[in-house]
Amino acid sequence: MTTAFDPLDLAGTRLANRVVMAPMTRSRAFGTKPTPAMAEYYAQRASAGLIISEGVQPSVVGQGYPDTPGLHSAEQVEAWRPVTEAVHANGGVIFAQLMHTGRIGHPSLLPGDLHPVGASAVRANGKVFTGAGLQEFVTPVDLSSADVEATIEDFASAARNAVDAGFDGVELHGANGYLIHQFLAPNSNRRTDEWGGSVEGRIRFPVAVVRAVADAIGAHRVGLRISPANDYNDISETDHREVYPALVDAINPVGLAYLHIAEQHDRELTSALRKRFTSALILNPHTPEGVTGPEHLDLVEDGTADAVAFGALFLANPDLPTRLSTGGPFNTHDPATFFGGDERGYTDYPPLAGAPVPAG
Repeated sequence: MTTAFDPLDLAGTRLANRVVMAPMTRSRAFGTKPTPAMAEYYAQRASAGLIISEGVQPSVVGQGYPDTPGLHSAEQVEAWRPVTEAVHANGGVIFAQLMHTGRIGHPSLLPGDLHPVGASAVRANGKVFTGAGLQEFVTPVDLSSADVEATIEDFASAARNAVDAGFDGVELHGANGYLIHQFLAPNSNRRTDEWGGSVEGRIRFPVAVVRAVADAIGAHRVGLRISPANDYNDISETDHREVYPALVDAINPVGLAYLHIAEQHDRELTSALRKRFTSALILNPHTPEGVTGPEHLDLVEDGTADAVAFGALFLANPDLPTRLSTGGPFNTHDPATFFGGDERGYTDYPPLAGAPVPAG
């Protein structure tokens, strides 16, 4: 029987175990560049089979939150190298999550006269945190056909930068109501050209991004995260049971390293996609009353997934695989320190007594 503590061959990248650190925005970059504290934070968690970084914007206009890092400049690439080196020095594997937030953002977060963009000029209901506090989302500029092609190249360029910075691969963020997800959902994609309308039209952008990034760095270094029927950031997907099987069928020939499902409430669809997808499946399971915990290790044992992604539990427990294997105890996460701030709630969660301290 396969367990979460067995190795996993991820399209040629060997993972020491199947306990994955889920991507978590922490808003602790220096402007848009990673910091020494980020190197320490990720190095502390290098015992994960795979670390998926916080969302990293692939272009200037792709930023939707304060103090999130990018991978679109030489300075950012240089600043990421100590992070990846620290993880590798501690035996870890790390992928960069490329996250273009699309319409989720605000002009005040962008330089000059840049404005958030989207699949269509449809404003999301809700507010975003900015330097001036919470502000209403704005109506995005809908991407022209030329802009769509340029955005696809932005993802490919950022992926090349990620490899140059020492990342082992990239994860494309196609979930949680951000740009790729905005193209998939009918309420945020009202286009009538080849990038919208039918299911085939709405999956065209995600598939094009997947192919471009795979061509840029090799499919074995690329994963895709999806969250079918997730209404976060004002997304509505009434036809998700038609859209996501079509998406999986379209990307299967590319030969990605993995598919990462941020599950909502449809385990039946998860199982169907698991059977349909030809590479590894990472699952961040639906947990309506808590967080992903030790009880979800069984998802590997029963074959529901090849690996399980842990979020808040990994945030608070830098040596999570060891704690899971011994049954705890577990540190409790502090939501007040999730976003922004200093080392408190970031690099100061203690490891188990007697555990080796990772190099920073």
